[in-house]
Amino acid sequence: MTLYFYFARKFATIFLGILGVFFLLMAMIDLVEQIGRFSALGVALPQILELTLLNTPQAIYNILPLVMILATITLFLGLARSSELVVARAAGRSALRSLMAPMAVAILIGVLAVAMFNPIVAATSKRYNELYESYKNEGADVLSISAEGLWLRQGGSEGQTVIRAASANTDGTTLYDVTFLSYAPEGGPIRRIQADSATLIKGAWELTHAKVWPLTAGLNPEAGAKTHDTMTLPSSLTQDRIRDSFGTPGVISVWDLPHYIQQLQEAGFSARRHSVWLQMELARPLFLMAMVLIASAFTMRHTRFGHTGIAVLAAIMLGFSLYYIRNFAQILGENGQIPVMLAAWAPPVASVLLALGLLLHMEDG
Repeated sequence: MTLYFYFARKFATIFLGILGVFFLLMAMIDLVEQIGRFSALGVALPQILELTLLNTPQAIYNILPLVMILATITLFLGLARSSELVVARAAGRSALRSLMAPMAVAILIGVLAVAMFNPIVAATSKRYNELYESYKNEGADVLSISAEGLWLRQGGSEGQTVIRAASANTDGTTLYDVTFLSYAPEGGPIRRIQADSATLIKGAWELTHAKVWPLTAGLNPEAGAKTHDTMTLPSSLTQDRIRDSFGTPGVISVWDLPHYIQQLQEAGFSARRHSVWLQMELARPLFLMAMVLIASAFTMRHTRFGHTGIAVLAAIMLGFSLYYIRNFAQILGENGQIPVMLAAWAPPVASVLLALGLLLHMEDG
């Protein structure tokens, strides 16, 4: 048991050290990128630093499998150079038993990442997107799903418009039982429009059976109301911007995703992308454990055998290949070409089985 705790503590220390190095490196790279992106727009350095700190956690969260591979390689190369692996085997500890501690740490890190780090990344990513749009487009376009329906906000030089609809089609380009509330640039409401439906066309909403109430001070809105069979309302929204507003699962905490998926389905949207993301997050600890097994299969040997560089390169390349296959399966699942559970769980399970086969072959021939 003492040996297991020793391996676990050493692996956790190495993992945190590599994670810290990557955090600093990616923060500096992102800072340079944000300065080049926003300096010409007059955004001050403190705001750019805030954007960098908000964007870096998401980048770190995405490269956790790479950090896990590097930490495992560093651990077992160090144990091999100090002959601690030889001593462990001489004491009767097989390769698989020596791996139990790093695998347990990897699963624990995966569980903590999903349960605790994921909500933090979701919150920082959401705040980053809001600030990015406000600096870039002078006001973010926001979509929110609730029990009362869906809410949109579009902004521009003419002011803000809040849109509320009871339901929509799957891509959000047609809204039903919709209300538009327009605000002047100074902030006061100037017009209310209610329509049976609104379809997004290029640069405008096309409304059917619409009624317009002017909201001018001292004027009875009903007295000045007008009805239109069809009318157009200028809009800065596009189909891609609407989809991006509600279609990025990474800005939603894993704890809130089940309820959000239910609300999407009730509003008429397709929640397949969010369902795939939820299942992939639940499978993340298993995939991180697979990265440990893959890296250990190439590095759990004594350095006197040589070809250490080739073994390290093979471990990293195989890990990248499995990560690519995992992302490819995610795309297939989001497009409906394979079932959600298969897209989320097949790559981690296959990675574990492949790694176990490699490990048994390397150790026992």
